[in-house]
Amino acid sequence: MDRMNGMMYAPEGKPQPVVKPGEFVFSAAHIDHGHIYGMCNGLIEAGGTLKYVFDPDPEKVAAFIKTYPQAKAAASLDQILEDPETMLVASSNVTSRRGPLGVKVMKAGKDYFADKAPFTTMEQLLEAKRTIDLTGRKYMVYYAERLHVEGAILAGYMIDEGEIGRVISVTGFGPHRLGAPGRPAWFFEKEYYGGILCDIGSHQVEQYLHYAGEEDAEVVMSHVGNYAHPEYPELEDFGECSIVGKKGSTNYFRVDWFTPDGLGTWGDGRTFIVGTEGFIEIRKYINIGTGMVDENHVFLANGKGEKYVNATGVTGFPFFGQLILDCLNRTENAMTQAHALKAAELCLKAEAQAEWTVRA
Repeated sequence: MDRMNGMMYAPEGKPQPVVKPGEFVFSAAHIDHGHIYGMCNGLIEAGGTLKYVFDPDPEKVAAFIKTYPQAKAAASLDQILEDPETMLVASSNVTSRRGPLGVKVMKAGKDYFADKAPFTTMEQLLEAKRTIDLTGRKYMVYYAERLHVEGAILAGYMIDEGEIGRVISVTGFGPHRLGAPGRPAWFFEKEYYGGILCDIGSHQVEQYLHYAGEEDAEVVMSHVGNYAHPEYPELEDFGECSIVGKKGSTNYFRVDWFTPDGLGTWGDGRTFIVGTEGFIEIRKYINIGTGMVDENHVFLANGKGEKYVNATGVTGFPFFGQLILDCLNRTENAMTQAHALKAAELCLKAEAQAEWTVRA
């Protein structure tokens, strides 16, 4: 796993299979972002059987098969969609193409697992909702900054156990290293990537809804800017947003592309969760300046005292096994469909109403 390059950040965990080999078959299609490797790692560790991979670029397919030699190169997307064994299609397509691909996958009778952000327009979201209602298939989303981070998972368990009472505020910071030379051209064109609040902001919105137990919320403020990249005029290198939930909780998050080269990881992602009886801080990827370069630092304070936990190896990544069982049993234990789509809706609204602070 590349700690310095967020685009290729693909966590690996201990195998925790929930099915036997061949009982849950999935394939990968349109692998334009490195997150597909994290998605596939999680499904394979949960017992999923990877069958096919398709992408128009043979170099991407060759690299994928080098990592997953069990995968067969499909001649076309249709070969996957027509395959009776494939139950789910995972994709990290160009962001603006994820929604239309998901509609096609669901209409073919298969569940869909998209990288975040799942949509770039509200029209795509509405079409996905119509197709979900029509087909009964799932449109799940890889919100990796919670689902594939053990510190974030442990924090959720602490909240569920009542360690900090009722959550009233969540503050999130999602800085990323840009690494512009390694990015594809579409990454810098807003039509294709959707904007910073839609893209990496989607992680922050999803975490807020989960930790605060909110089912709906309102975007009350959002800003974006391009402070330092005039060579990429459509890039938003900074964004911030404030949200108020229907139950009264609040959220503020900031995302940016300003991680310096000297930091030992691709971004110092942090989450602060305040409850009526305590608070939690998650330092997800590094504890800066301490020599503690490993991940998953969780700090808790409540009426009982203070606690620090390094969550690495503590929780595993239960989402993937739950997702497999949800697909087989038509349940919603990994994540409800409403939750996945509400997070997408709110980040689309935040992006649509964002005011520009500065243009380089």
